[in-house]
Amino acid sequence: MDVESPLLVVVDAANVVGSVPDGWWRDRKGAAERLRDRLAADGLPGLAAPAEIVLVVEGGARGVTSVPGVRVESAPGSGDDRVVELVAGHPDRRRLVVTADRELRCRVMELGAEVTGPRAALR
Repeated sequence: MDVESPLLVVVDAANVVGSVPDGWWRDRKGAAERLRDRLAADGLPGLAAPAEIVLVVEGGARGVTSVPGVRVESAPGSGDDRVVELVAGHPDRRRLVVTADRELRCRVMELGAEVTGPRAALR
């Protein structure tokens, strides 16, 4: 395990945004931008170590741009598949995936990633 690289935090934007019934479905891109901005300002609450945060967007949220502190990845297809690709692409790093999607959680845990639920990004 590469202990010198920061923790890689991969956030399933659709799942996190969808966990709060605040009208996000009327403006998916705007909801993803608000999540991105919150993560850029506050990081992931409770994390003591430095982290590289990647926000994976899909569907109507595609086109959200990166900002300092948060890299945005627009999934060309399934957001879940892009999350798995990112986790699989960094086997030597500690990885944390933020999602409540049970199937996605199983897929990334099989690759050695840790998981946490949407509340971690919304505190």
